Amino acid sequence: MSTTSSTSRPGRSLTALLLILVALTASIFIQGASQVRLGLDLRGGTSVVLQPRISAGQEGKVTNEAIDQAVSIIRQRVNSLGVAESEVVAQGSGTNRQILISVPGESGARVVELVGQTAELRFRQVLATGGPVEAPAPAASATATPAPSASGSKLSKSAPYFADPAPIVTPKATTPAAPAPTDAQTQAVTAAGELLSKEFAALDCTKDESRRGGGGDSADLPFVTCDRDGTARYVLGPAEVLGTQVKKATAAIDQQGSGGWYVALDFNKEGTSKFGAITQRVVSLTAPQNQVAIVLDGLVVSAPRIISAIIGGSAQITGDFTQQEASDLANVLKYGSLPLAFDRGEVQQVSPTLGTDQLHAGLLAGGLGLILVVLYSLFYYRALGFVTIGSLALAALILYLTIVVLGKNIGFTLTLSGIAGAIVAIGITADSFIIYFERLRDEIREGRSLRSAVENGWTRARRTIIISDVVSLIAALLLYIFAIGNVRGFAFALGLTTIIDLIVVFLFTKPIITLLANVKFFREGNPLSGLDAHKVVRGTTLAKNEKGSN
Repeated sequence: MSTTSSTSRPGRSLTALLLILVALTASIFIQGASQVRLGLDLRGGTSVVLQPRISAGQEGKVTNEAIDQAVSIIRQRVNSLGVAESEVVAQGSGTNRQILISVPGESGARVVELVGQTAELRFRQVLATGGPVEAPAPAASATATPAPSASGSKLSKSAPYFADPAPIVTPKATTPAAPAPTDAQTQAVTAAGELLSKEFAALDCTKDESRRGGGGDSADLPFVTCDRDGTARYVLGPAEVLGTQVKKATAAIDQQGSGGWYVALDFNKEGTSKFGAITQRVVSLTAPQNQVAIVLDGLVVSAPRIISAIIGGSAQITGDFTQQEASDLANVLKYGSLPLAFDRGEVQQVSPTLGTDQLHAGLLAGGLGLILVVLYSLFYYRALGFVTIGSLALAALILYLTIVVLGKNIGFTLTLSGIAGAIVAIGITADSFIIYFERLRDEIREGRSLRSAVENGWTRARRTIIISDVVSLIAALLLYIFAIGNVRGFAFALGLTTIIDLIVVFLFTKPIITLLANVKFFREGNPLSGLDAHKVVRGTTLAKNEKGSN
């Protein structure tokens, strides 16, 4: 009874297959996914090596745990930029361990700029500012240098400022009045002007070496530095808030006000206390000493001014930000602290032309393999070979739709190794058809009708097909778990295409053969059908006679 039911209703399987195709296609249109994401080796991109900075007496800090933590944070930074198929891995051993960052596409330079800044994030009061280079005319002392109009940061087109996200508008504000500058603060400003004025005057932020950063600044001492764009010089006070004290930072758009982008950040308990103290102290000071610089790797990322004391632990950095500028600043604040400082090593640019050549070579190899499978199927199985062609074409369509959907949802990117995995899977898929067709021929040799042979042959072939594909899936899973780098792309593509093989064989190949069994051309065993019963039986008889004569 089960065999009859299965034979008479192949439409259910074809309907299920149609629903899968419709769901994949609808997902692509709804999400706006338009093309396959290509990896670094196919579309070009950037790779950079980060080498741990080992100072005298600091050798013990470069541990495997510290490197792994740094890899995790850097990976978060890269992923937060929306870069697909980026790769952040540790390589080497002991104190020679490095971090390799590979980023596909044109965003590589931006990622290197943001991710390569790896020292600890610090918040420092601005004591003095100036242009990128000392003016030719005699200049006043460092503490009297006027602040540049852009606050020394190109992250916004107008001067950014810190603000309380929920300012109190009642006549009696509960925010305590800011205390007057203390004697210690006044002395710090004076000392900074005296000790650092020569260094400040000599600093030229137009030179590349002045904008390389690299840290080296002491959190407890004031120092002189540039902003990351080389548009301004700064004299900064000691660090008062650290990046580890930032609990959360996000970019958002003001939907109730001007509609501009801003950065919202929250501090932990310790950060709330320290940030509240610095904002209460500087809010009443004149520019530029009412600014708090965000310093990463010894360079100023942004220097917002304080317009109100912020004691609640939540703040907004508001300015004329674009979406990318706000996102970049939020990422610096959120992922700014690493357990180690790193020096940027070799930076390589992978040519998109080379990637295109590799893609064409991979597609050519896959196409040749597919053509050979098709020719073999037509030569050996005659018209039955068209079922193989249709099944392979359907598998290729499902694979394409799936890769596009996965690229949009989980960032899956096709690499050269992934293409290799798909090519290997062509053989696995063709093997499934051969197993079924040969079982089908065996049943015909035993004298069964085509309809009966289709069902009995499927029952015998099904277990072999499942076991074969499960073995491939286990191999792909183990490779994906234990391998790193491009090998994981190969494993993922191999596993994905193996699953698609099972879907196609069960929901397309078997139902189509069931339907063809009712067609006279196949049912009567036309010589061109590939199921000629007379040739199959005669070939078996001849083989037996030859054995008997021997």
